[in-house]
Amino acid sequence: MKFSEPITGALLGAVLDAWAVLSPVDCSGCGAPDRGLCPVCRVALAASVHVSTRDDVAVWSALDYSGVARRVIGAYKDGGRTDAAKALAAPLREAVVAALAHAPPHARTVHLVTIPSSRTAWRIRGFHPVELMLKRGGLAASEVLRPAVLRTGTQSVDQVGLGAIGRRQNKRGSLVARRSLEGFCCLVVDDIVTTGATLLEARRALVAAGADVLGMVTLAETRRRHPVV
Repeated sequence: MKFSEPITGALLGAVLDAWAVLSPVDCSGCGAPDRGLCPVCRVALAASVHVSTRDDVAVWSALDYSGVARRVIGAYKDGGRTDAAKALAAPLREAVVAALAHAPPHARTVHLVTIPSSRTAWRIRGFHPVELMLKRGGLAASEVLRPAVLRTGTQSVDQVGLGAIGRRQNKRGSLVARRSLEGFCCLVVDDIVTTGATLLEARRALVAAGADVLGMVTLAETRRRHPVV
């Protein structure tokens, strides 16, 4: 898997300074003026990859979904702050690399599968948050290839207010593989994991089509009472 070359810190700082003069913005992590992401918040987004489980399936996550990470991710996904994609791509890539390091010897080619956005989310955002982060991180998701690996199935309702069991039941059947996936090894990649209902539904759909799902990767995890490996 080929990674793109990183921009040096000095060059990145010069680019950000020049851009701040042309188009002033606030830091999406703390609100500081004149930077898309200030140095302090950039440090706060440094990856600390940890592994938890959902239904005994390993989930590699780079960040805790709290503080600066929560604000930056929220601004990126729902506030139109796509300028944060590069900074978020770095920790996501580290989580992917950590998961790949645990791939079994037979998995010579491991595909990254993202979860398709709903039509409503696509209309509102105009981009797929996870696919954009993977692209900025020099990774390629199988989901961006055509035909895509997964598609939406039955319509699920808003997850807000539902418990873990309710979320799982709500998501059941909401994703379907587009084709037979015999011999297809993959990691499921998403932005945030809470109960894991969406990730596990993607895993169910992939396994049903014959895929070997090696694990799941997210940018951030909402830590609650989930076991840590």
